[in-house]
Amino acid sequence: MTLDELLQQAKAIPSIPRVVSEVLTELDRDDPDPCRLSELIATDPGLTARLLKLANSAFFGLTRQIDSVDEAIQVLGLNHLRTLVQAVALGTSFKTVPGVNLEQFWRYSLNAAKICRPLARSLKLPDGSAFTAGLVHAVGDLVMHIGMPDVVAKIDWRVSPFDLTRAEVERSVLGYTYADVSAAFAQRWDFPVAIVTALKHQLVPFEGDIYEPLAGVVHMAAWRARVQEMGLDREAMRATFPDVVATLLGLSLDTVLDKDPQQWTSAGELAAFLH
Repeated sequence: MTLDELLQQAKAIPSIPRVVSEVLTELDRDDPDPCRLSELIATDPGLTARLLKLANSAFFGLTRQIDSVDEAIQVLGLNHLRTLVQAVALGTSFKTVPGVNLEQFWRYSLNAAKICRPLARSLKLPDGSAFTAGLVHAVGDLVMHIGMPDVVAKIDWRVSPFDLTRAEVERSVLGYTYADVSAAFAQRWDFPVAIVTALKHQLVPFEGDIYEPLAGVVHMAAWRARVQEMGLDREAMRATFPDVVATLLGLSLDTVLDKDPQQWTSAGELAAFLH
């Protein structure tokens, strides 16, 4: 199946939920109205409940309980609200995916997002965009499992979705990778151009005329989250460390490991993604 054929399947790329679309549209305005945002979110009790659950998890490390959407907006700010809304929307849009352990998938994705944020800060890149890019960088894997489950099951049998050679195998079999599909998904959901571009170039962020530091951050965070998922020790990490990308970003193995989250993703944080 070609990439275009996959993207034309309505079942493979779910539509963005109406309320989420309206919230993101409001957030994109020059001067978003917190009252309007609260009203929109309140029209969807399920979205409200998941937002509050996620806001009160270790996801944001707050020291006090948040009891309302108004308070969440006030305490977290609009950038974090966008991340929350997008996170919840992703979880509700991909309720079941054949051949995918969604708990493991979202744990890995959240870990990558958590690593993206401090890496981006250290390079003076927008950490909010980096977090979002990390969160959705592998959503293409879900789309592929939904759109062509039999084909991807054969790839899964050859190599784990978290294996560091996964993208190479996908390209050899399909002619494209989860990164290409993730970028297309983000474009369909009207994610900012910078995030779509980062997803598109995440596997090779620096090549020829391409120079995409945000894609480099996603590349590095994805590597770190994968080796965490695989349980590799420090020597194995050193052997698989993406040296070329790291050098161009001015990073070392020690610097990257220093950006590890204080807490890796917990079951409580995954609650907003799972049903």
